[in-house]
Amino acid sequence: MAAAKIKKGDQVVVLSGKDKGRTGEVVKALPKEGKVVVSGVNVAVRHRKPSQTNPQGGLERSEAPLAISKVAHVTKDGKPTRVRFEERDGKKVRVAVKTGEVING
Repeated sequence: MAAAKIKKGDQVVVLSGKDKGRTGEVVKALPKEGKVVVSGVNVAVRHRKPSQTNPQGGLERSEAPLAISKVAHVTKDGKPTRVRFEERDGKKVRVAVKTGEVING
């Protein structure tokens, strides 16, 4: 398996779909499925009947996973960039292709 170019805590922008152009933080990375969960993006709504645990019932909103290919890392100026791996000071680090800056984490 290849090393993860997008990890939990990264700022990403959505490239396609109904949430195109929206940015958010990666809340959860699912590398086996090739998906990520981004806060406030791809929100799914489920209608819940009242139950013992939730006597009120109603609408339940939660973020659904997005394909990693649909998101890109965001630079400081808010533009999408690809990520490459480089060796700096004997360490393998993630680097933004557009700006050349090292991505922490």
